[in-house]
Amino acid sequence: MSRAFEPPAGRRVFTRDFTPLDTDIDANGHVNNVVYLAWAQTLAIAHWDSAATAEESAAWAWIALRHEVDYRRALLPGETAHGRTWVSDRAEGPRFDRFVRIDGPDGAMCAQVRTVWCLIDRATGRPRRVPAELVARFG
Repeated sequence: MSRAFEPPAGRRVFTRDFTPLDTDIDANGHVNNVVYLAWAQTLAIAHWDSAATAEESAAWAWIALRHEVDYRRALLPGETAHGRTWVSDRAEGPRFDRFVRIDGPDGAMCAQVRTVWCLIDRATGRPRRVPAELVARFG
């Protein structure tokens, strides 16, 4: 991943702002790299919770299979980050790609994350093909 992620035109984007806690600041005086990954997960879960029905949430769960992170700009204490997430326009069986971009207050990218999530049937604990209507709703 070398170029900055931007959602394709027309893609639904979920957003949330993050203000780092004192415990998020590392010995280098900026937000620790693992905090960006935690924020990416928080965005993903909040995005799912905002669009999934009660029945879907009861029946299905997501597990992360892969995270790929680029770090670009340090977020400093007192700065608020703006997180955006969107998903791929298609699933591959039970796998669904998600993209996250976290920018500083100046709009410069602090980090971006590409994750691969797997839809799990809660009753069986097994992967489940992502339904087309779910892809359409999030896309």
